[in-house]
Amino acid sequence: MNVLPSPTGTIDRAPPRVLIVEPDRNYLGVLARRIAEAGYRIASASGAQEALAEMHRSAPDVLIAELTMKGTGGIELVSMVRGDPVHADLPMIMMGGRSEAVAAVRALHAGADDVVRKPFHFEVLMARIARQIARARSVRELRDANAALDARVVVRALAVGELTDRLQASEAECRRLAQMVRMSA
Repeated sequence: MNVLPSPTGTIDRAPPRVLIVEPDRNYLGVLARRIAEAGYRIASASGAQEALAEMHRSAPDVLIAELTMKGTGGIELVSMVRGDPVHADLPMIMMGGRSEAVAAVRALHAGADDVVRKPFHFEVLMARIARQIARARSVRELRDANAALDARVVVRALAVGELTDRLQASEAECRRLAQMVRMSA
């Protein structure tokens, strides 16, 4: 989710951005309108290549794509996104017909997070979109927390190293002084 500072200094959360990849313009229009009515910002593409270009223009929070498309299909799109280090963790929901069970399994094996079968209830799709965005946010927060913890571990390891060096220097000084005392006695 995008976080933007408001003029008052508080943080406003921009609505999540959904990228819909659907070659059928009529179906795309209905889907985009319904998802937008649920409060999401919409980007659209009619195919995989257009979707990849759109993703690089402005990163979506979730991608919804048709399983079967002419040219580069939905399964190939999933593989390309998972292979892109910038977007590899992007939640992806694939849409397919009831007769596309094999393609649905292939999409899940390629890395899709979910597959919805058409026709579907929009409320179910909205719940799945919300769930994928929440899961991605949790993963991001966990990754950020781990990075902060790793940074603290590095700082502490450096501090321990410095203390060890000082302790060794002090021990060497003690041995030197003890040697001097023995020699003068």
